Amino acid sequence: MKKEKHHLHIELTPEQYQRLSNQAKQCGLSKRAYFVRLIDGTPVKTRPSQEIKELRTEIHHIGNNINQIARSVNQGIARAEDAKRGLCLLDQVYELMYQIAKK
Repeated sequence: MKKEKHHLHIELTPEQYQRLSNQAKQCGLSKRAYFVRLIDGTPVKTRPSQEIKELRTEIHHIGNNINQIARSVNQGIARAEDAKRGLCLLDQVYELMYQIAKK
């Protein structure tokens, strides 16, 4: 069974149209899809910036290094330098997470 569709014509000021266009673009949605989500009450989230994506990637790489150090500790083959490096990497993660939280 086909759902009946209704067409809607609305008039926006240039400022309203620009705001709608910008907000939809920030979410990676068409204006129609953005508008429908707003009407449906579906949460609309903006896409993370390129800078946030890069910070996430960096945190992921640091996490991999920390996991390698943890494995060597668990296997009993870690050295004192490894533990120091792990702590240094954790400091880097905290700093990057702080940068993300500020945005």
